[in-house]
Amino acid sequence: MRLSLIREFYRRYCNQSINNPTNNTIVLNGKTYIKDDYTNVTPRIISFLDKKLLHRKFHPLNLIKQNIINYFNKNFIGKKGITIFSIYEDLHPVVTVRENFDSLLIPESHISRQKSDTYYINKEYLLRSHTTAHQAELIKMGLDNFLIFGDAYRRDEIDITHYPVFHQTDGVYTLNKEQIENVINSEINLFENNEDTEEKQGIHTAAVTKFIENHLKNTLIGLSHHLYGTKISHQWVSAYFPFTHPSWELQIMINNEWTEILGCGIIRQDILKNAGAGDRVGWAFGLGLERLAMQRYQIPDIRIFWSEDSGVTSQFEDATPETKIIYKEVSPQPQCINDLSFFLADDNIFHSNDFYEIVRHVGGNYVEQVKLIDEFFHPKVKRLSRTYRIIYRHRNRPLTKAEVNVLHSRIANTTIRQFNIEIR
Repeated sequence: MRLSLIREFYRRYCNQSINNPTNNTIVLNGKTYIKDDYTNVTPRIISFLDKKLLHRKFHPLNLIKQNIINYFNKNFIGKKGITIFSIYEDLHPVVTVRENFDSLLIPESHISRQKSDTYYINKEYLLRSHTTAHQAELIKMGLDNFLIFGDAYRRDEIDITHYPVFHQTDGVYTLNKEQIENVINSEINLFENNEDTEEKQGIHTAAVTKFIENHLKNTLIGLSHHLYGTKISHQWVSAYFPFTHPSWELQIMINNEWTEILGCGIIRQDILKNAGAGDRVGWAFGLGLERLAMQRYQIPDIRIFWSEDSGVTSQFEDATPETKIIYKEVSPQPQCINDLSFFLADDNIFHSNDFYEIVRHVGGNYVEQVKLIDEFFHPKVKRLSRTYRIIYRHRNRPLTKAEVNVLHSRIANTTIRQFNIEIR
């Protein structure tokens, strides 16, 4: 039964070819989706599904991925001398709303569900906004410990640390009563019936909460030492995630600043119960691979990960996960800065992420950053005005003012058509 579930899971989620969408449909992974009023995924975003950066040998994201796998393979060995963590890195990013949100107890009011934040294929399907979307399904298949690697998609800001496509790792580790008792060499009660507090879930005893917390933090401190060396300073900061409680962020000291590298916590028992593993307890963590790679290799701009320039790729040729590399900038070019000011339509239904998506679609990788630099209500015309500063810069050559002006005009005209704004 478990093998058949795994086969069905791979049939549904493993990446296949992407066909060209028609006007009313989108074909992804061999399945046709009907567009509706939720559809906001663009052809450019769909084009990223076949890039597979994590599978490219010597790519910095592949090196980081393998480094993480090496750590867990070394430190979590079962009785037969084989790692107890299974690895999933080919799960297709098209998921359901239930998988991406409901299975993780993310409330309907949560901002991440909004069209301004998520790429929807239609009302039922979307491009996963985190690899955690597969967590409940894998637990339901009977898997106890696993790592998920994959690409995720979010409508987000435009700057040197944000991109609409990024890559994540999710880790899950669960145990039952007998396994915990074997570790601590004494009896322990896992569950009780109390109200949640800031310190723990009401269903968990204080003893099992402390055990899971210590196991989780020791594991992730070990991972940070593995990636950054044993001399790295770290601290834990309390956090909130709908799918774990209590939750924390792990921060490390880089260049005299505390930098968050991951979020984690004790898995909400309802998630385990709903997935058929209610007799188990466990922890989960999630981290962004670009963030780790930018810190480890001192890469200054997230767009560099998508570069095919030999000046970039040659710096990682023949590297191993342990190789220490300091990225060298490749032909930095001057910025071209243009502002765009406009009045919103009378209904004022306009989100910055909507504008960012237009800039992203029209400007592509010619756009380095977009900032909202001014907003005011004009008392005479009684309309809301906004000014966005768009910074253009090609990574490989100087941009001419003429070609930037063409792009800028296209962005303005597209915004006029889609949102009925008025340029001022």
